[in-house]
Amino acid sequence: MDRKYQFSWDLLGDISQGRPNLGPVTRLEVYRLMQFCLRDVLEQNLGKQKADEVFYQAGYLAGSEFFNNVLGPQDDFNEFVRSLQNALKEMGVGILRVEEADLETGSFVVTVSEDLDCSGLPELDYEICIYDEGFIAGLMESFTGRKFKVKEVDCWCTGDRTCRFTAQVID
Repeated sequence: MDRKYQFSWDLLGDISQGRPNLGPVTRLEVYRLMQFCLRDVLEQNLGKQKADEVFYQAGYLAGSEFFNNVLGPQDDFNEFVRSLQNALKEMGVGILRVEEADLETGSFVVTVSEDLDCSGLPELDYEICIYDEGFIAGLMESFTGRKFKVKEVDCWCTGDRTCRFTAQVID
């Protein structure tokens, strides 16, 4: 298949050269405008289930690329978590906390507070952080070398004030 936009970290560009006055920061509303409009168009064209699959896959790719290009190879779980927490906070993505971690069974519970996707949105009757599910799965697989299924179980949009995810190895 001929592809025009196959992802490469280089596609992020040289922000200091391209935005010498505005820099790397933008308003959260702009990110959400892009995300929710894209999501709406995908759902209209592909249906809800396929749109969710696309968002999960995009998050997975982003999590894998983030691991490779921002965090780099890690051997120690605690150092991986510290590096990830620092990077996500510094970049304004969210505040990550690991509530449960069982490296042997590959079972984890993590929270992300003040996240990009939903913190501050009105309450809905469903979780919306499907991209984040994929992002976390990509990060976990990149660190462990094992496939993960990640599911959001608590969300700002369902009345919680942090997003909580379960991550489980699916060997």
